[in-house]
Amino acid sequence: MAEGEPSLRERVKEPPSALLVESYYRGAVARAQRDVFDHEMWVHLAHGLMLERQGIVARPAIAACLAEVLAMAAEGPAGVPVDFAQEDLYSYVERRIVRALGPDVGGRLHTGRSRNDLNVTSWRMALRAQLLAVQEALLALRGTLLRLAGEHAAVVMPGYTHTQHAQPITFGYWLLSAADALARDQVRLSGALAHADLCPLGAGALTTTAFPLDRMFTTALLGFAAPLEAAYDAVASRDDALEAAAAMAVLMTFLSRLATDLQAWSTWEYGFLELADRHSAVSSIMPQKKNPVALEHARAAAGAVQGALMAALAATKNTAFADVNDAVTAVNEPVLDAALRTRRILALLEEVLAHLALRPARMMAAAAEGFGTATELADVIVREAGLSFRMAHSIVAVVVRDALAAGRQAGAITAADLDAAAEGLFGRRLGIPAAAVAQALDPAENIRSRTVLGGPAPGEMARMLAARDAALARDAAAVVAVQDRIGTARQRCFALAEAMARG
Repeated sequence: MAEGEPSLRERVKEPPSALLVESYYRGAVARAQRDVFDHEMWVHLAHGLMLERQGIVARPAIAACLAEVLAMAAEGPAGVPVDFAQEDLYSYVERRIVRALGPDVGGRLHTGRSRNDLNVTSWRMALRAQLLAVQEALLALRGTLLRLAGEHAAVVMPGYTHTQHAQPITFGYWLLSAADALARDQVRLSGALAHADLCPLGAGALTTTAFPLDRMFTTALLGFAAPLEAAYDAVASRDDALEAAAAMAVLMTFLSRLATDLQAWSTWEYGFLELADRHSAVSSIMPQKKNPVALEHARAAAGAVQGALMAALAATKNTAFADVNDAVTAVNEPVLDAALRTRRILALLEEVLAHLALRPARMMAAAAEGFGTATELADVIVREAGLSFRMAHSIVAVVVRDALAAGRQAGAITAADLDAAAEGLFGRRLGIPAAAVAQALDPAENIRSRTVLGGPAPGEMARMLAARDAALARDAAAVVAVQDRIGTARQRCFALAEAMARG
């Protein structure tokens, strides 16, 4: 180490343990090189510009520091040699600056700043970028779901409760319902982004500094929505990461439920749909097999994201409300890993859905043979014969039971069957017209009659799809607005830094 070169280890006499390096430092620095290098360069530029603007450090020294940071940014992580003797990326960045400019000039960039606020700022920027990427992928999936919902609004299939035939629905209705659930995931992710999109820079170690920093200026240069005001909170809290992990775990849990439905419906026994070859695998021994590995992978990834949330929560639990590595730093790895997995699975499932092959005839046949129209038949008895719903329910239950015992399907039920059951139970005949019974037993007619708000009837589907398309456009515009704000801020920061470095 050159004379006068900072090591940040002057307080201790020994180098770090080799075991500590292997267990902690090496991985931490490698992750920072991968995940936050570009963000950290941006933070250095913003802080340096603010120091000069506030008259805290003279322009020549700042210009020299900014030129070195810009060079590192252009070279990438490979331009900053590391030996893993220090615990974080910043230590090696500062070492390079000091080696290039000397301790008097190179050592001035860190004025009024701590690694505490520097690191949490750069990691928040990384999380912010990942949350935007996840939201983009979620918007794409929602868009595909809504497009397919419109295309398949008339594809009749069984609806299920408790994995048993319940009432007829359409595949489009199932898709729209999934899109609605994902729209709420978008809201949760937007909330997580809003809380991550707050700037800790200027908080220092925990109480700011006596230097006259302009935190609003650095906040704007870094494209944040606002400062994270209380300095102690800024360096001690990572609820932004926990909230993001929670939102992604909720999202991925729902995606695993969609994958479960699609996997079941792709089996020979259901035969409702088939995955594209590109999303399937084969057996090494059974030539007939076409395995839905994309869906299995999505469900496994959901478990990994749930595990990431648990890891982040466990790292934070029972820690002091202060800057401590386990609560403030250790959460970064599982949460950013969760974001990467979530973004990939969103993109994969969007592609899977876009390339599904449906079998509408089989879906319609299943809806007709599973007695899913029994509820409507009971409702017809209520409307036509004036019985209470519970009495009508009992009549239809007997008719269904007898039909199953005789090996008859729902379409074979007649008005005479209803009369016989009603007479046996309540001593009266119903006299319902045969046409009314036939209409009640038709799955497609069942769907057309569900005109109540939120039902699968064609008019309601058209209304809901139009509303969802508009909401999707608004959500997409909100994401673009944040991206534009961040992109504009980055261009401005780098342009100001380049101008000062040249000048």
